[in-house]
Amino acid sequence: MAGLIQRLRRAVATVPSARDWGEAVVALLLLALTVAPMQIATGLLAPGARPLRETAIVALVAFFIPALGEELLFRAPIPDRHEAPRAARAVAISTVAFMAWHALETLWLPQAAPVFLRPEFLASAGLVGLACATMRRRSGSIWTAVVVHWAVVVAWRGWLGGPDLVRLG
Repeated sequence: MAGLIQRLRRAVATVPSARDWGEAVVALLLLALTVAPMQIATGLLAPGARPLRETAIVALVAFFIPALGEELLFRAPIPDRHEAPRAARAVAISTVAFMAWHALETLWLPQAAPVFLRPEFLASAGLVGLACATMRRRSGSIWTAVVVHWAVVVAWRGWLGGPDLVRLG
């Protein structure tokens, strides 16, 4: 447990380099090129912006929940590249756990089930999780993963027709 706490502290304290931020931009572009077409084809994504005030609220809330909270939970336990020579297993476990988490969330957010249990949503969550896990591993920091996760949620819910999970119920 002490090792996990130390890893968490390092992940939070490590400042990403310019290269790490560049990789985060590349990850966002790759996610846009893979996730968006899949979601458009299945009707999960329907471009349409929310009012600016709503999008600002989504952006503020999404930074803490889900971005920061989920990244600390799922990515901080991954060893960085200086800590362990290999971490494919940790990255895979983090990615699968992240996907499973979204399905489990429907137990206390039943209004999310029509979205969170769709295969294309879970596949998208898996791709976001894999990108975030890889960035955490490579950078040693949690912050690029937090920003990418946050940007995905804000884009999806703020501009691309993602549902307001509170209003679904």
